[in-house]
Amino acid sequence: MILKGADVAAGMEAGLRAEAERLRQKGIEPKLGIVRVGTRSDDLAYERGALKRFEKLGIPAQVFEFDEGIGQESFLSEFRKIGASDDVHGILLFRPLPRHLDEKAIAGSIDPRKDVDGMNPVNAARVFSGEDGGFAPCTPSAVMEMLDYAGVDLSGKNVAIIGRSMVVGRPLAMMMLKRSATVTICHTKTRDMERICRAADVVVAAAGRARILTSSYVSEKSVVIDVGINVDSKGKLCGDVDYDGVAPIVSMITPVPGGVGSVTASVLARHVLKAAGLKLES
Repeated sequence: MILKGADVAAGMEAGLRAEAERLRQKGIEPKLGIVRVGTRSDDLAYERGALKRFEKLGIPAQVFEFDEGIGQESFLSEFRKIGASDDVHGILLFRPLPRHLDEKAIAGSIDPRKDVDGMNPVNAARVFSGEDGGFAPCTPSAVMEMLDYAGVDLSGKNVAIIGRSMVVGRPLAMMMLKRSATVTICHTKTRDMERICRAADVVVAAAGRARILTSSYVSEKSVVIDVGINVDSKGKLCGDVDYDGVAPIVSMITPVPGGVGSVTASVLARHVLKAAGLKLES
C-alpha cells in the first residue's frame, strides 16, 4: 500500500476551511509567518508546499527571509518584531539554523501561543511529559496523522526511528510512547541498525540523508514512513528511503514527494488556526 499524503490532507481540508471561516466571522484573519535563514533546498521545498497548501485553504502566509550570515542579535531583534506583530498568529522557523546562531535562545524568545511548530521549551516540555495542549512539532504530528488515517494501531508495536533531532526524531518517539509503542531511536552510533529496523513493525526514516534506508532495513511486515526531503545529485527531490528498492517489499510506504510533507502543511494550518483562536480567549 502506498500511503499518499494527498489522501490524508483531503480528509482534513473541510474541517480546516470551516474553522478558518468561523474565525473570520469573529473578526480574525488567521495568518502564518514563515521565517527562513538562508536557502537550504529542504527548507525551500517545505516552504513551497506550505504556501501552496495555505493558498488552497485561503489562509494568508508571509515569508520572512534572512541572509545566512545574519548575526545573532540582529536576527533576534527581527524575529521578535515578527512575533510581536498582531496580524501574525503562528510562526514557523525553519531549522536547523546556521551554526553561528544560538537556536536555544531563539526558541526561548518565541511566544508559546504563536509557536505552531513546537520549538519553545514550554511546548517541547508538554510533548515530552505527554501533556495535551500547546503545540507539538508539525512533522511528527503529520506522521501520527498518517498512521491514524491508515489504521495503524501502535499499541504494543515495535518502532524504529532513524534520527534523533528535536525537530522530528525525539518528539515523535514521545508521541509514539504515548500510544504504547516500544520505540528505538537509531542514530550514527547505533550498532546493527539494519537488524533493529528489519525487526520493527514501523520504521520512520528521519535522518536527512538521501536514500540511506535500503531494502536490507525492511521486511514484508514493515510500515515505512519517509520524513526525508533531499535533493539528489541529479537535482531530483527524494526521501531518506530508497523507494524503488523498498516499496516492492514492505506492507506500506509513504512516497517523496507526495507523502508526509503535504500532511505536515495541513497540520501546520490546523496549528495556525488554533493559535488564531486563542485570541478569542484572551
